[in-house]
Amino acid sequence: MTVLVTGASGHLGRLVVDSLLARGAAPAEIVAGARSPQKIEDLAAKGVRVVPLDYDDPATIAAALDGVDRVLLISGSDVGRRAEQHRAVVEAAAEAGVDLLAYTSLGKGADSPLPLAPDHVATEAAIAGSGVPAVILRNNWYFENYLSDLERARETGEIAASVGDGRVSGASRADYAEAAAAVLLEDGHAGKVYELAGETAYGYDELADAIGEVIGRPVAYRRLTTEEHLSGLRAAGLDEGTAGFVAALDAGIAAGGLDTPDPTLARLIGHPAATPTEALRAAL
Repeated sequence: MTVLVTGASGHLGRLVVDSLLARGAAPAEIVAGARSPQKIEDLAAKGVRVVPLDYDDPATIAAALDGVDRVLLISGSDVGRRAEQHRAVVEAAAEAGVDLLAYTSLGKGADSPLPLAPDHVATEAAIAGSGVPAVILRNNWYFENYLSDLERARETGEIAASVGDGRVSGASRADYAEAAAAVLLEDGHAGKVYELAGETAYGYDELADAIGEVIGRPVAYRRLTTEEHLSGLRAAGLDEGTAGFVAALDAGIAAGGLDTPDPTLARLIGHPAATPTEALRAAL
């Protein structure tokens, strides 16, 4: 069985390849696709087949799928264009007749209040309409997303956000990568939609404490209004569209978009998901 991992040069994709190898997949049966294959030459040295794969270049997608049985479509980072890019992979996978397509979606799917949701909802719809046997991996937050807050907290002693009392049921990238590797290598996952999250939801006071534990100094959570947040983002040099998007993320968290603790992730990977402290310490 041959498995293709798209976006293999990214943080999550590389970890998925590592997890596939750790779970006993033969290097020759793993295909790692990346827009810039030279970034993952170390994987080729391990025997993994490294190929160019650009979501904007259908020819590279079709070539990467040659001889592949199962595919992990890792969502791209081009917000607003991702649905179109993902559709190209889905259509190519259908044409290639793959046995399974796994997709890294967003927790709660169409019910998510986060501005990231529309691209993921459109991709899930494209997958459903393609006829390809599929499993949807609806990932909650990556605790590594707070690394920039951690670095600012080293200087300021605080994290600032407009999430109010919002809570986050996150996990580490490594946890989500393990789950993806598990569903790619095991049978019985086609047709499933997995809500993947940590078993505990953390408020931002608790996240501040976790960051403080990692950096070795007290850290407090400073609550911002949305307007205060927008003003600070503009002052930091963000354009209006980007500032609005970031503030909308916090509004979605405040509305409960990431407050979805669930045991499914721990069940798939065989151990509890990482705590914020564990994830951030490992990332550093």
